[in-house]
Amino acid sequence: MTEAQSSRTTRRGRIFPHIQWTEEHKAQKRAEDENFHQRCQLIFDRVKPEVIETHYNWYMVVEPESGDYFIDQDEEVAMKVARQKHPGTIPLFLFRINDTGVSGTI
Repeated sequence: MTEAQSSRTTRRGRIFPHIQWTEEHKAQKRAEDENFHQRCQLIFDRVKPEVIETHYNWYMVVEPESGDYFIDQDEEVAMKVARQKHPGTIPLFLFRINDTGVSGTI
C-alpha cells in the first residue's frame, strides 16, 4: 500500500509577522493595564469589607469610569449585567469576593 504524501509545507515563526511592538509600546501597554487595575482595585477595596460577610466567594465586576460594581454568584451573570448596564465599555475587571480578590487559579 502506498502512503499519501502531503504537499503542505510547515511554516515556523510568528503568526502575524507584520505586528512588531517596540519596547516603548509594550511598556506603555503595561503601564495602562496597571493603572486600570489600580483604579478597579480601589473600588474593590472600598466595597469588600461591606460584602465579604454576606457574599463570600461571589464575583464582583468593576467598571472604574463610573465606579459601578456588579455582584453575583455566577461570574458570567455578573459580567452580563455589567455589559448590559455599560454597553460598549470593553475593559471591565472581575474580582472574587474573598481575602485576595483573585478570581481564577494561578
